[in-house]
Amino acid sequence: MKMTSTTDTGNSGENIAKEFLIKKNYKILNSKWISNHKEIDIIAIDKDVLVIIEVKTRHSNCLIEPEVSVNRTKQRNLVYAAENYVNRFNINMEVRFDIISVIINDNGKHVINHIEDAFYPTQIRNK
Repeated sequence: MKMTSTTDTGNSGENIAKEFLIKKNYKILNSKWISNHKEIDIIAIDKDVLVIIEVKTRHSNCLIEPEVSVNRTKQRNLVYAAENYVNRFNINMEVRFDIISVIINDNGKHVINHIEDAFYPTQIRNK
């Protein structure tokens, strides 16, 4: 079995996620957008909604589902970065937070789980 770095795995997962979103008619605005050391993996538009997407990628031998690793701290960082993005580009749209988990099997095939509205900013802001 070929070993890959977590960076390579993450980049592969993000590319798979972007292709998946494009097929669903999302418009990709940015990827790997950084604000004060907080990164948003993918920023896209779905119809008239700005979608902030966290991509989590694992290999099939991982013991937990990738999306479980998007904890409160990560959610808070995404909300912070999203607020900066919206303010910087003067965006006046509804914002949604999604998680896409990508599990890459040993044979190179992958399984995607797209969780729309994975969390809401009001749930985490003061916790």
